[in-house]
Formats: sequence, structure tokens, C-alpha cells
Amino acid sequence: MWTQTLVLGWLAYETTHSDFLVAVFTAVRLAPLLLGPFSGAFADRHNRVRLLIIAASWAMVAVSTVATLASLGKAPYWVLVVGGLAIGLAQSPSQPARASLVMDLVGRHNLSNANALNSMALNMTQVIGPAIGGLMITGLGAPAALWVSTFWYAVSLVALLPLREYGQVVGGHTESAVRMVTSGLREIARNRLASTVLLVTLAANTMLWPVAQSFMPVFAQESLGLDAAGLGWLLTCAGVGGLTGSLVIAWLGDFRFKGGLFVVGTAVWGALWALFALSHNVMVSFVLMTGIGVMSAAFGVLQTTLLLMTTPEPLHGRALGIQELAIGIMPVASLTLGAFAEHYGVNTTTFVSALLLVTALIALALWTPSLLRYSGNVEVRN
Repeated sequence: MWTQTLVLGWLAYETTHSDFLVAVFTAVRLAPLLLGPFSGAFADRHNRVRLLIIAASWAMVAVSTVATLASLGKAPYWVLVVGGLAIGLAQSPSQPARASLVMDLVGRHNLSNANALNSMALNMTQVIGPAIGGLMITGLGAPAALWVSTFWYAVSLVALLPLREYGQVVGGHTESAVRMVTSGLREIARNRLASTVLLVTLAANTMLWPVAQSFMPVFAQESLGLDAAGLGWLLTCAGVGGLTGSLVIAWLGDFRFKGGLFVVGTAVWGALWALFALSHNVMVSFVLMTGIGVMSAAFGVLQTTLLLMTTPEPLHGRALGIQELAIGIMPVASLTLGAFAEHYGVNTTTFVSALLLVTALIALALWTPSLLRYSGNVEVRN
């Protein structure tokens, strides 16, 4: 996934040399996140492993198609956009099933540890993928890197097959998907802790995640003067930091004040992004990107952990689906931030967005102070 994200983003920028069109590509690729509530309803109603097998198969076909066209020199900008949408249709709707399956397998008390280990696996590939992807773009060309991504989707598909006996649903839902979504929305709206966790996710994905997803090639070339290999190493620094942060959370296990680490860690993450936006020194930017990776673990690991802990089990898929919808604001945010970046530059846009995120987190902490003390020791029931 990290190799694919790097290569497709690089191709989009290389083809257009437009900050805004790179943001458009990212928005289209992430648009399937808007299907999150219905994906969550399917995860609550159908076998979760079976859903993941279907998604992995689709992703393998979609990436291999884009790789084939790129290899033949027939991948203009519109092909990248359509390919990004097809890949997004495989990745995004599968997330509620994937995340809820973790709790099915390990239980409540091991959840934060398991999500941290899951994040470690993700960040280990982020350490390796961008570096190899950047070197492959420079040495072999972008299509070769896309074929590597295709290979790993095949590995994922094979790895899922032994899990087919798991992933059964809880609750025996028989109502329509629309009714499941609306009832889930009502229940979560009445849950102050879960609502606040979702609002933190919404704020982060409105103000800063679009920057990380869309503008890193622009930062690398315009602010730091890096080539594709340099971009790969910059993203690798984020991966090293994310791996370190995930290791710390995994080591802590079932620790206290998970909510406090979630809110404060996300605020520090925003502050580091503000400093990164001001930097034009390569080494300083590498250090800041490592710190950004460390603090991103507090947000990335604990947003799902806390959402699962603050909602009852029959609601897990839909809660994660609503989280996916909150993440789905990213395409709209990418377009908005891309338009601002076109006029004011990515540095100014990122700096202002980072400060707005920190301000929003302070407001949410004052609105739900109980989240700062939340440790997740009490199981939520219907």
C-alpha cells in the first residue's frame, strides 16, 4: 500500500505538475470512504473474513490493471484517477470488517496491544515500502514498483484464507442496511465518549491527513529539493517514527488513560506538522517527520481502540463504518486544501491547518474531559 501510494502520487504530480490535480487524484482515490456506514452495516451482518477475501481479490486485479497500463505507457492522468478509484473501492470499504475482526480474535483487554502490533506491521511496511518505491522509480521506473504492490496484495489474499472459520457476526441482524445504519447513528449520537472520539477523527482527517496523503511530493520537490528517492526516505522517517510509537503502545499493553494519550498525542502531532511546514532544512525536516510518525501512533492506534471500547459489540461494525465516514471527509478536505495550496503554497496551508487542529482538540478536551481519564476498563453493553 505504501509503495502504491508513493508511486501513484508521484505519477500524478509528474503528469500534471499541479498541486490541485494531485489533490483531486487523492480525493477520488479516497472517495469510497464515504461508503463507510454501509460497509460497517455489512461487517455487522456478514462474515468479516469473507468480506476481506473479496476486497483483497478486487485490489489485486485493480492494481495489476494500472500496473499493466503504466508498463505499456498508456497511463495518462485520467487513467490514474480511475485506477485510484478502483483501488479505493477495494481498500476503504473493507476497513470496518478488518478492524472489528481484531477484537473478535484477541478480546477486549488485549485490544490496544493488538492494534499497536497491527500498527507496527503497517509502519514496518511504511519504513520499507517508500524507500524501495522511491529507489525503484529512480532506477527501474514507476511500473515496476506497482507490480511489487500487486505481488503483496496476492500475499494478503493467501494469508486470509486460513482465517475463514473466523469472522462470524454477533446479534443476528435481519433489518435492512439502511435501518441498521440509522439505528447505529442514533446509538452513537447518544454516546458522549464515542462521539468525541469520532470528532477527533473528523478533525484530524479534515485538517492534516490530507496533507500527508496529498502534498508530500510537493514538500519534497519544492520545499526541500528532493528527488523520488529523497521522498521515499522522507516517508521512511515517518514510518520509523510510527513504528517506534507503536512499539511503545504495544509495550504499555492495557495501560491507563488511553483517552488522554489519544487527545494529547494527536495535539502534539499537529504541533509537529506546524513546525514541519516552516522547515526548509532537509535534516531538520527528516527529524520532524520522524517525530510526526511517533505521535501519529497515538492517533492511529487509539482511535479504533477507543471506539471499539466505548461501543457495544453488536454495534462495532457500524461504529467503525461511521469512523470510516469521518475519514471520508478527506477527499473534500483534500480538494479544499489543494485549492488553498495552489494560491498560498503548501507550507502556509499546512501551518494554518495544523494550528486549527490543535485548537479543535483543546475544545474537544474541554467538552468531554472524561475522555482524558478514560482507560477502557469497563465493558460497554447494550
